Amino acid sequence: MKIVHVANFYGPNSGGIKTTLHELGKGYQRYGHEFIYIVPGTQFLREQTPYGLKISLPSHILPGSGSYRIIKSRKALKNLLENLKPDRLEISDRFTLTFLGKFARARNIPVVVFSHETLRGLAHRFLPRWTPRNSMVNWHNKRLASKFDHVIATTEFAAKEFRDIGTQNLVKIPLGVDLENFAPANRSLRLRRDLLKGSQVLLVHCGRLSPEKEPQRSIETLIELRHRGIDARLVIIGNGPLWKKLRQKAKGLPVDTLGYIADRKKVAAILSSADVSLAPGPLETFCLSALESISSGTPVVASASSAVGEFLRLDRKNPAGAVAYDTGRHFAKAVMSLLDRPKLRQTSREAAESLPWDKTIHLMMLLHGIEGIGNKAPSAVTKRRLKVA
Repeated sequence: MKIVHVANFYGPNSGGIKTTLHELGKGYQRYGHEFIYIVPGTQFLREQTPYGLKISLPSHILPGSGSYRIIKSRKALKNLLENLKPDRLEISDRFTLTFLGKFARARNIPVVVFSHETLRGLAHRFLPRWTPRNSMVNWHNKRLASKFDHVIATTEFAAKEFRDIGTQNLVKIPLGVDLENFAPANRSLRLRRDLLKGSQVLLVHCGRLSPEKEPQRSIETLIELRHRGIDARLVIIGNGPLWKKLRQKAKGLPVDTLGYIADRKKVAAILSSADVSLAPGPLETFCLSALESISSGTPVVASASSAVGEFLRLDRKNPAGAVAYDTGRHFAKAVMSLLDRPKLRQTSREAAESLPWDKTIHLMMLLHGIEGIGNKAPSAVTKRRLKVA
């Protein structure tokens, strides 16, 4: 089976989208399927990667996005897909690539779209109150669902805006985590000491530094903790349009801004060496960095309005973290509630173990109606029709 995935906003410094494409590619190929991913680049380029054939198409930089790119020519993209003749088509952009739904259906190619964002949340965050935000969101979501065979939501939070309008072709498929590379065994006392620089508590923020993710909340949390007598230090991993503003806000504070780190093993070592990982984005529909943190044995404090709480096992005696209202004060209180609780590292890891990437692959294969090598169904999932969410 030839599976083609088209995604905008993929680039050298992108996080979740890139990780998702790479893990899907590895998983499909493991079961004997061909995987091709088409992404924006500076020029046309074909290259074979461990994740499948990567095809880059010329693209524009989206202004104000911090170097995110979108494919320039619809015609070139359509021509490429005509030549590739995919058996299945996956789309990772609900805004600029919706035309591919009609394109695929005209050629009898089964096509699905990932809803990686909460459009309702973005509308309420960025559109003026006088605009008919809910009506606009509902119209767009109905239109999106009508153009694709399935809309894939990764969490209940992401699914809600589609459930509310009665979307019949909605499917919930959670993303996974690399349990091998993000593990408690990566914890390094030497690295921890170097990062702390004499402080006592190590906080880490890992993610894109963009307005909708509210990265300044992590700095506000640090300030509040220090006001409360907690000798904490914050390490920020990531880049984005707020990079300069955050560095300015962090002046004079025990904050290290490390920028984007391409070496995933280094990121894993930092995450596992921290005491608490902060995920302040109020609109996160999944947040892979939060899942990578708990996989590393590090509990997470996340925004109470995001999806992250869904995999922190908050109903357990020893959860994998905590959620907080969107203020530095509330985040600081949540951090303090997690300190000096040794069992949290074990329970954080256990929570992550329920979301391996192989589970995601199995569910995607069921959705596509395909199986593994030699017509053998993947062992971790029963051979059944995947139910819509």
